[in-house]
Amino acid sequence: MKPEKILFLHGYESSGKGFKAEFLRQIFSKIQTPTLTGDLSARMEQILPLFLEHERWVIIGSSYGGLMATLLAQKYPSRISRLVLLAPALIPPLFTPDPSLSPIDIPTDIFHGLNDDVVPLETVKPIVKKIFSNLEYHIVDDDHRLHSTTRQIPWENLLVNNTINQG
Repeated sequence: MKPEKILFLHGYESSGKGFKAEFLRQIFSKIQTPTLTGDLSARMEQILPLFLEHERWVIIGSSYGGLMATLLAQKYPSRISRLVLLAPALIPPLFTPDPSLSPIDIPTDIFHGLNDDVVPLETVKPIVKKIFSNLEYHIVDDDHRLHSTTRQIPWENLLVNNTINQG
């Protein structure tokens, strides 16, 4: 059984037709992979009508899309059943944790490359531990694009069974 309402949010310089979107579409044929443009505010305005069409989503966010997914989770936690963030751009000045907000309790897996030279691991790791209370943080031997990791993640297990373990 595959989850039906899956949303992939691409990175800043990517699109809904990039490597990860196409790869995930091979596994989840009904995944939504919109192409978003402009600054963060413009992209959030573009995604909101699609996001509000359904009551519950699984969101996969890559880099800038991970930032967007986090912002959606902070504002609409009841509409998201699962988050998978790939090298999320949760770095100042793009993102600063708001101490007045409760931690996000949505099951969340973050995959972050040891060799990420775009979104530094050492900057993101302490931030995510403050904003996610139900977090699995996976540090992988990869770079920011996480192409190798994307191919290795057992996506169906992760999204359907909430586990990255095979079997």
